[in-house]
Amino acid sequence: VEAAAVVGILGGATTNTPSLAAAGQALEQAVADPETLAGVATLPGLGYAVTYPFGVIGIILVMLGIRFAFRVSLGRETDELESSLASETAPVKRANLEVTNPNLVGLPLEKVPLLSRSTLVVSRIWHDEALHVPRPDTRLELGDVLLAVGPQDELDALRMVVGKESDLDLRTLPSAITSKRLIVTRTESSGKTLAELDFVRRFGVQITRISRAEVEMSTSPAYEVQYGDTVLAVGTPENIQKVAAELGDSPKSLNYPHLIPVFLGIALGIFVGSWPFSLPGVPAPVRLGLAGGPQLEAILLSRIGRLGPLVWYMPLSANFMLREIGIVLFLAAVGLKAGDRFVETLVDGPGLSWMAWGAVVTLVPLLVVSLVGRAVMGLNYLT
Repeated sequence: VEAAAVVGILGGATTNTPSLAAAGQALEQAVADPETLAGVATLPGLGYAVTYPFGVIGIILVMLGIRFAFRVSLGRETDELESSLASETAPVKRANLEVTNPNLVGLPLEKVPLLSRSTLVVSRIWHDEALHVPRPDTRLELGDVLLAVGPQDELDALRMVVGKESDLDLRTLPSAITSKRLIVTRTESSGKTLAELDFVRRFGVQITRISRAEVEMSTSPAYEVQYGDTVLAVGTPENIQKVAAELGDSPKSLNYPHLIPVFLGIALGIFVGSWPFSLPGVPAPVRLGLAGGPQLEAILLSRIGRLGPLVWYMPLSANFMLREIGIVLFLAAVGLKAGDRFVETLVDGPGLSWMAWGAVVTLVPLLVVSLVGRAVMGLNYLT
């Protein structure tokens, strides 16, 4: 099989769109003669178009085959996976703990063992017959009740240090203290840690939980808030309002895409994708291409999160729209380039053999990994 077709078969069989785009650019660099290039330029697209459908269907067939061969019960596998994920992500719990340990009397809250080196947060404290938002320098007394939030194992460890579980539920007591979920939409706050924001000392407001991408997590002073995060703030309404002004808390802002970062990111991706580099055994310099460059750049920018006033955040609706339009336009371009020879390649050309090789490329790695993962390593089917 010609090399130009092989890269198309590889791209289609693995549904790897960036590899096809990069191969097309490399082919233009490797073939200097225009007539020769015209004869082979459509081969990657043809190979891709012929093998892409089975690249999608083959995955489904393998998973159905593994499920049948190992007699997998989806209900049981789902329950096992959810329980393992729950233990790994340590869901956030709460506990009311009464101070009965005399060694803690007069000790500032920040000096209590475990609190300084765990993700636990004390959101409320019953002290001197009143409910307060605790500060790091709040000194404990016997009979104080702490409302702690965090993973269950850390709460159990803190209970052994503090004293015992209290029958008093601080959340039900009438007071001026309330809780509210706030959204980070102010670029100046994005990328800062909770220690840098220091809402407890400045406003008497405690951040007890943070949600990102629908995952709820307990907090720590080193946690960096990012644009689009949702935080649970505990304090008086007027102080929570001050924190809201600093974080932004404008849900409407999340609905609007930030166009300047989007197009700047695309421009940076094109620059990265156009940068040539050499590989041993490859006759022409290789570029990541107009697909691979922006993809790599997007990963880097999402890790950075923010650069000055620019926030690398995109609403989910805009994200899905751009992705769907992008893949539709790409597949349309592939079809326009390969369509005039597609039927001819299948009926009178090597199309059927290409499909067979593409099926091998799709099935063999999937079968090897699935069988080793299930039979040897005992991995969950859904994993």
